[in-house]
Amino acid sequence: MALSLCSAKSLLFFFVISAIPVAYIISQERANPATHVYHYHSSSFFRECAKWDDSGRRFIVSFLDGGIGQVAVPDDYPPGTVLEEVTLVKDLELTGNGSLGLVLDHPRNRLLVVAADVFGNKYSAVAAYDLSTWNRLFLTQLSGPSDGKSCADDVTVDAEGNAYVTDVTGSKIWKVGVKGEFLSIISSPLFTPKEWYKNLVGLNGIVYHPDGFLIVIHTFSGNLFKIDIVDGVGEGEEIKLIRVAGGPLSFGDGLELLSPTKLVVAGNPSARLVESSDGWETAAVVAKFSGPVHRLATAATVKDGRVYLNHMLGFGYPKKKHALVEAVFSNN
Repeated sequence: MALSLCSAKSLLFFFVISAIPVAYIISQERANPATHVYHYHSSSFFRECAKWDDSGRRFIVSFLDGGIGQVAVPDDYPPGTVLEEVTLVKDLELTGNGSLGLVLDHPRNRLLVVAADVFGNKYSAVAAYDLSTWNRLFLTQLSGPSDGKSCADDVTVDAEGNAYVTDVTGSKIWKVGVKGEFLSIISSPLFTPKEWYKNLVGLNGIVYHPDGFLIVIHTFSGNLFKIDIVDGVGEGEEIKLIRVAGGPLSFGDGLELLSPTKLVVAGNPSARLVESSDGWETAAVVAKFSGPVHRLATAATVKDGRVYLNHMLGFGYPKKKHALVEAVFSNN
C-alpha cells in the first residue's frame, strides 16, 4: 500500500501543523529568522524543489501544481527584500501534472524536471529544457494508467548525461538516456522494507556522486543506499545499504552533496549533515539544523558555499510568501 506523494506529504504536514499551536506559527512568521532567508512572492502555496543556478544568479523552483519558475537574486540584493518569482515554463502537454524534483545539467545547458500525477499516481515523466531558450529538448513518459501506480519524485544526472528518476510509490529508479531514450529500471528487494507502513513513502531524493555512483534515500524507513553505476546495475547486486551511525534518516526527502564526503538530507528535522570517510560504504550524522518546521523542508541546494532549504508551503494572500532558509548546522 502506498499513498500518493501529495497525500503523503499532506498527511505529514497535517501531523506537523496539528502539533504546533497557531499562535506559535504566527509568532514564528513574525519573528526575525535565526539564519539568512531569501523570501519570495509566488502565485501558489506549494513549491516542491529549488536549486541554485549560479550562472544565472537565480533559484530555479518547481511548482507542485505544474510548471517551473525562477527567483532572480540581483548582485545588489538588499537583505530582507522580498524577491519575486517569474514563471519560465508552463508545458501544456503536462497539464494536470505536478513538477517535482529538478536538476541542473550545466555541461549540456539544460534543466531536467520530473512530472507526475501527484494525486492519482497514473502518470510519471521526465522532461529536459534548454536553460537559455527554455525550449523543451525531450519529454519521456515513464509510466501511464496501464502500468500501475507510480509517482516520479526526484532526478539526478550522471557524467554522461543519463538521468535517474526515483519512483516514490513503487520504490524503483528509471534510467533515461542523454537524448531522452528510456533505458532501464533499477530495482532491488532492499528498496522494500518488510514493514508495510514504511513503504507509504519510498525512494525519494537522489544525487549522483562524482566517483560514479548514486546515493538515494528511502523516506519512511530512513535507509540510505549506494548504487554503483560504473560497471552497470543488475538486479540489486550493485546496490548497498549505507550503514549510517546516528541514523536512520527517517523522513528524509531531498538530497544535496555539499562535497564528495558530505551530504545534506532535507526533511524532518529541517536538515541533517551526513559524512562519509570510506566512499559511502558507511556514514554518520555529524550535525543537524532545525528551521521553520511548519513550512516543511523538501529540498536542499548550495549557493556560494552555503546550504539553503526549500520549504513546500508558502503563507499569505493573495501573494504567497515562500522561504529559502540557510541551514547552519550544529552538532549539539
